[in-house]
Amino acid sequence: MGMIEKFYTFIIFLAVVTGLLLGKVDLIQAHADSILIPLLVIMLYLTFLHIRFREIRSSFLNLKFSITALLINFVWVPFLAWVLVGLFLDHPALAIGFIMLMVTPCTDWYLIFTGVARGNLALSTAILPLNLILQILLLPIFLLLFTGTRGGIEGAYFIEGVVIVLLLPLLLAGLTQLLLKNKEQLQSKILSKLSVLPIVFLAFAIMAMFASHGQLLVENIELLWSLILPVLLFFVLNFFFGQLVGRSLKFSYADRASLSLTTLARNSPIALALAMTAFPDQPLIALTLIIGPLIELPVLAVVTQVLVWQRKREERN
Repeated sequence: MGMIEKFYTFIIFLAVVTGLLLGKVDLIQAHADSILIPLLVIMLYLTFLHIRFREIRSSFLNLKFSITALLINFVWVPFLAWVLVGLFLDHPALAIGFIMLMVTPCTDWYLIFTGVARGNLALSTAILPLNLILQILLLPIFLLLFTGTRGGIEGAYFIEGVVIVLLLPLLLAGLTQLLLKNKEQLQSKILSKLSVLPIVFLAFAIMAMFASHGQLLVENIELLWSLILPVLLFFVLNFFFGQLVGRSLKFSYADRASLSLTTLARNSPIALALAMTAFPDQPLIALTLIIGPLIELPVLAVVTQVLVWQRKREERN
């Protein structure tokens, strides 16, 4: 894990504070919105460059693991998120943000936690591109399915978010990989140098959003306390469910650890990019997607230690 990845939580928090301070300058506040979409497009293009499209087929080499992980991520998790919204989140913006965060499985740092927990990194890596492609395709559907009746979706903004912020970077990344198809060494060298840039551009995008809408967010900060319980419940219930399913299917410890982490960690940058574009007048949705990872990362660290303890106990027995 590089220096920037290690301090991801701090960087995001610093971007929020910096954006709030910059928003006090009238000229910056007036024009911050205009750079938001370009920043998000660049961020996601750099993120999607790491998709190994040719390896999607390899995700199915272990059918039992792949099908189980996909069913949890794209059937059980959306259902759990919908139930938690119904129980705890009456505010439409928080509900939409919560749904968007929870239906997008992580495609990067969960591999770091998997490695620490001695999970099956090969399986976790193989299913990564499939998770990413499916969440891009299904996120708009889940959003319309679970939040469409809440009156928060503007059709034009929603289409703009899906086409410009999700599909355009995906297409550009695919074309770039096609051009580098027979230049594996060059592609690997480029990707290694660009690996930290998505976090940098995400931080700038968050700064722009807070510079533009900071005052409104500060005025509604008390609403965020209502997020803590459903977010924590999501991770606790999902962890026990994944462990139960893994044991029922007689997965090894390494496979159970991989299953838990690939179904727990969430992909806030993609959901945040769509939220900033599809809901430009509802910054509380984006704020939910920023607060989520601030809770998620410490939780994943604790889960990793629990998994390490499980592994040691199983080895003793």
